[in-house]
Amino acid sequence: MGKTVVLVEDEPNIIEAISFILSRDGWTVHTHSNGDTALAVLETRAPDLIVLDVMLPGRSGLEILSDIRAHTALAQTPVMMLTARGQTKDRERALELGANRYMTKPFSNAEVLVAVRELVDP
Repeated sequence: MGKTVVLVEDEPNIIEAISFILSRDGWTVHTHSNGDTALAVLETRAPDLIVLDVMLPGRSGLEILSDIRAHTALAQTPVMMLTARGQTKDRERALELGANRYMTKPFSNAEVLVAVRELVDP
């Protein structure tokens, strides 16, 4: 059985691209696009991996990441931050909050596959 990922992203093109890449690789992909309700979705899905955009409507990905790391059931779930914000301070903040990987847009299909495979099967 394949692994499950929840992609929390609000850009339709990114959702489509990552869903396609990971589905083709055998992943079950669930998507969500609202920061306000993301944690509730993550609780019900219990994924093997979370791919989280930094800039979301409602709450930021960094706020959600902080909640994930404080959540008993989700705290150990690998999180890859995906963002158009490539500044060093944003990367450092995400890593301080517990992100396992920080990938900037644009990205290549190969980069995404390598990253998610390393996070789930190190």
